[in-house]
Amino acid sequence: MKVFIIAGEPSGDALGQAVMAGLKELVQEVRFDGIGGPLMEGEGLKSRFAMDELSVMGLAEVLPKYRQLKRRIAETAQAVLVSQPDVLLTIDSPDFCLRVAKLVKARQNIRTVHYVAPSVWAWRSGRAAKMAKVIDHVLALLPFEPPLMEAAGMDCDFVGHPIVAQQQATAQEAAAFRADHGLGNAPLILTLPGSRRGEVTRLAPVFGEALTRILKVHPDARVVLPAAGPVVSVVEDLTKDWPGRPILLAPAIDDQTQASKRSAFRAADVALAASGTVSLELAAARTPMVIAYDMSWLSRQIIGRMLKIDTVTLVNLVSETRTVPEFIGANCKPDLIATSVLGTLKTPTKQEEAMALTMQRLGEGQEPPGLRAARAILARL
Repeated sequence: MKVFIIAGEPSGDALGQAVMAGLKELVQEVRFDGIGGPLMEGEGLKSRFAMDELSVMGLAEVLPKYRQLKRRIAETAQAVLVSQPDVLLTIDSPDFCLRVAKLVKARQNIRTVHYVAPSVWAWRSGRAAKMAKVIDHVLALLPFEPPLMEAAGMDCDFVGHPIVAQQQATAQEAAAFRADHGLGNAPLILTLPGSRRGEVTRLAPVFGEALTRILKVHPDARVVLPAAGPVVSVVEDLTKDWPGRPILLAPAIDDQTQASKRSAFRAADVALAASGTVSLELAAARTPMVIAYDMSWLSRQIIGRMLKIDTVTLVNLVSETRTVPEFIGANCKPDLIATSVLGTLKTPTKQEEAMALTMQRLGEGQEPPGLRAARAILARL
């Protein structure tokens, strides 16, 4: 079996590694060609060029590299046609991957599978119909996505979310984290103001003011900040005057720093986090949370008119509850956030059922998502 596989960013590289391992387990002879990062290369892929070339976000960043990206799209599509794989597997990065699939489909009917469904349940539902013109089969991370993809004309299988395969800290590791940092039994507030510069710049002052209010009630509370690599210096600068003697954790890039982050998640009594997939990381660690997010006034107006859902928190969506408090846009205010964090500290068990249900529905305790994805690809070939 021959698979041409494309991933354009680190999260896609991790998904690619898992599905490659799954295919190798299920198929006696499988060969891989395509583009990926170090994890996929560890499974035997010789990437045609560095995946980093595709890890470009934002209009200002894309424009200077537009010609190069366009050339890479054409080169990759031609490589697929020459390779004649049994399947073209594209992973997320739709701006690149779907353009490659379009060029391939225009020349030959090679089967196309796309891993990670577009969030049409939230906004821009027309993306599914557009995608169906070049994609035959979708591998979905969320259990409610298959009917939406199938309605647009694509095969779709829910294969589980990668969060369920991630290692979690033990109670002993959480206790050791507290001991190592001299935390004792003080309330521990995990604070996650985002992984992009714009997010951190906008949210850090709001989170800082909310923490000031919280520490007036719990003066012994401590704050832990796991910083994302791209924004660690920004986080350090914007939080140096925060209350709670913040403990800034190094970016989780190796076994030691990843273990420290896992232990912090498990040790925390409550988390204050920017909206995003981090809510699933917190649910996996069974850490109760409050979600907050803000954006520019113009973005608020545009996105507010496009949104089709009444909550942006994945735990709420997957569990079909509204248990996790969220403060989005105009409601992203320190006083509202502080009151909610204090309430969550007082009754942390209110979110337990929703977090457990979320993880169950995402595939916790079942076959690893990578293996499920491999089975789904083979079953529909």
